[in-house]
Amino acid sequence: MVLNAATRLVVGADKYDHITPAMRDVLNWLPVPQRMLFKMSLTAFDSIHGTSPAYFKDVCVPVSDVSGRSNLRSVGRGNMFVPRTRTLLGRRSFRVAAPLIWNSLPGDLRSTTISREQFRARLKTNLFSQAYATDL
Repeated sequence: MVLNAATRLVVGADKYDHITPAMRDVLNWLPVPQRMLFKMSLTAFDSIHGTSPAYFKDVCVPVSDVSGRSNLRSVGRGNMFVPRTRTLLGRRSFRVAAPLIWNSLPGDLRSTTISREQFRARLKTNLFSQAYATDL
Protein backbone atom coordinates (compact mmCIF):
# COMPACT_ATOMS: atom_id res chain seq x y z
CA MET A 1 0.00 0.00 0.00
CA VAL A 2 2.85 2.37 0.78
CA LEU A 3 4.52 1.64 -2.55
CA ASN A 4 1.23 2.27 -4.35
CA ALA A 5 0.71 5.54 -2.52
CA ALA A 6 4.28 6.62 -3.26
CA THR A 7 3.79 5.82 -6.93
CA ARG A 8 0.58 7.87 -7.04
CA LEU A 9 2.35 10.76 -5.32
CA VAL A 10 5.41 10.73 -7.59
CA VAL A 11 3.51 10.24 -10.84
CA GLY A 12 0.54 12.41 -9.89
CA ALA A 13 -2.03 9.69 -10.55
CA ASP A 14 -5.57 9.81 -9.25
CA LYS A 15 -6.89 7.49 -6.55
CA TYR A 16 -8.47 5.01 -8.98
CA ASP A 17 -5.83 5.06 -11.74
CA HIS A 18 -3.86 1.90 -12.46
CA ILE A 19 -0.34 2.30 -11.15
CA THR A 20 1.36 -0.82 -12.50
CA PRO A 21 2.18 0.82 -15.85
CA ALA A 22 3.60 3.83 -14.02
CA MET A 23 5.73 1.63 -11.74
CA ARG A 24 6.97 -0.34 -14.75
CA ASP A 25 7.39 2.29 -17.48
CA VAL A 26 7.99 5.57 -15.67
CA LEU A 27 9.67 4.74 -12.36
CA ASN A 28 11.26 1.31 -13.09
CA TRP A 29 10.33 0.14 -9.58
CA LEU A 30 10.09 -3.50 -8.62
CA PRO A 31 6.95 -4.75 -6.84
CA VAL A 32 7.40 -5.59 -3.15
CA PRO A 33 7.97 -9.38 -3.52
CA GLN A 34 10.66 -8.86 -6.15
CA ARG A 35 12.18 -6.02 -4.13
CA MET A 36 12.51 -8.38 -1.17
CA LEU A 37 14.22 -10.97 -3.39
CA PHE A 38 16.51 -8.23 -4.70
CA LYS A 39 17.60 -7.17 -1.21
CA MET A 40 18.08 -10.77 0.00
CA SER A 41 20.06 -11.69 -3.13
CA LEU A 42 22.28 -8.65 -2.78
CA THR A 43 22.98 -9.46 0.87
CA ALA A 44 23.74 -13.07 -0.07
CA PHE A 45 26.14 -11.83 -2.78
CA ASP A 46 27.90 -9.65 -0.21
CA SER A 47 28.05 -12.56 2.24
CA ILE A 48 29.58 -14.86 -0.37
CA HIS A 49 32.17 -12.30 -1.45
CA GLY A 50 33.09 -11.32 2.12
CA THR A 51 31.87 -7.72 1.97
CA SER A 52 28.90 -8.14 4.30
CA PRO A 53 28.81 -7.41 8.04
CA ALA A 54 30.58 -9.92 10.28
CA TYR A 55 27.34 -11.53 11.50
CA PHE A 56 26.57 -12.64 7.90
CA LYS A 57 30.04 -14.11 7.39
CA ASP A 58 29.13 -17.80 7.73
CA VAL A 59 25.57 -17.67 6.41
CA CYS A 60 26.16 -18.62 2.77
CA VAL A 61 28.42 -21.65 2.68
CA PRO A 62 29.26 -23.22 -0.70
CA VAL A 63 28.29 -26.87 -1.06
CA SER A 64 31.94 -27.58 -1.93
CA ASP A 65 32.98 -26.54 1.60
CA VAL A 66 30.62 -29.01 3.31
CA SER A 67 32.27 -32.33 4.11
CA GLY A 68 30.70 -35.26 2.30
CA ARG A 69 29.12 -33.08 -0.37
CA SER A 70 32.14 -31.98 -2.37
CA ASN A 71 31.42 -34.48 -5.16
CA LEU A 72 27.83 -33.43 -5.85
CA ARG A 73 26.76 -31.88 -9.16
CA SER A 74 25.55 -28.77 -7.31
CA VAL A 75 29.19 -27.88 -6.61
CA GLY A 76 29.73 -27.10 -10.29
CA ARG A 77 26.67 -24.84 -10.38
CA GLY A 78 27.92 -22.74 -7.47
CA ASN A 79 25.08 -23.69 -5.13
CA MET A 80 25.06 -22.81 -1.45
CA PHE A 81 24.32 -25.24 1.37
CA VAL A 82 20.76 -24.91 2.71
CA PRO A 83 20.50 -25.99 6.37
CA ARG A 84 17.54 -28.11 7.40
CA THR A 85 14.78 -26.70 9.56
CA ARG A 86 11.83 -28.23 11.33
CA THR A 87 9.56 -25.22 11.47
CA LEU A 88 8.09 -22.74 9.02
CA LEU A 89 9.64 -19.92 11.01
CA GLY A 90 13.05 -21.53 10.53
CA ARG A 91 12.59 -21.42 6.74
CA ARG A 92 12.05 -17.68 6.94
CA SER A 93 15.38 -17.04 8.63
CA PHE A 94 18.13 -15.46 6.59
CA ARG A 95 20.36 -18.49 7.19
CA VAL A 96 17.92 -20.65 5.16
CA ALA A 97 16.24 -18.11 2.87
CA ALA A 98 19.42 -16.56 1.46
CA PRO A 99 20.91 -19.84 0.15
CA LEU A 100 17.51 -20.86 -1.26
CA ILE A 101 17.21 -17.60 -3.14
CA TRP A 102 20.84 -17.78 -4.27
CA ASN A 103 20.37 -21.32 -5.59
CA SER A 104 17.29 -20.23 -7.56
CA LEU A 105 19.17 -17.49 -9.44
CA PRO A 106 20.30 -18.07 -13.04
CA GLY A 107 23.85 -19.33 -13.51
CA ASP A 108 25.19 -16.11 -15.03
CA LEU A 109 24.27 -14.24 -11.85
CA ARG A 110 26.06 -16.75 -9.64
CA SER A 111 29.37 -16.31 -11.45
CA THR A 112 32.36 -15.63 -9.23
CA THR A 113 33.86 -13.13 -11.68
CA ILE A 114 30.91 -10.72 -11.68
CA SER A 115 31.21 -7.38 -9.89
CA ARG A 116 28.64 -6.07 -7.43
CA GLU A 117 27.42 -3.41 -9.88
CA GLN A 118 27.03 -5.96 -12.66
CA PHE A 119 25.22 -8.30 -10.27
CA ARG A 120 22.80 -5.54 -9.21
CA ALA A 121 22.00 -4.53 -12.78
CA ARG A 122 21.51 -8.08 -14.06
CA LEU A 123 19.49 -9.10 -11.00
CA LYS A 124 17.16 -6.14 -11.33
CA THR A 125 16.69 -6.88 -15.03
CA ASN A 126 15.92 -10.52 -14.24
CA LEU A 127 13.45 -9.69 -11.47
CA PHE A 128 11.88 -6.91 -13.54
CA SER A 129 11.18 -9.33 -16.40
CA GLN A 130 9.71 -11.87 -13.94
CA ALA A 131 7.49 -9.29 -12.27
CA TYR A 132 6.08 -7.73 -15.40
CA ALA A 133 6.21 -10.71 -17.80
CA THR A 134 2.42 -10.88 -18.23
CA ASP A 135 1.97 -7.10 -18.28
CA LEU A 136 4.23 -6.35 -21.27
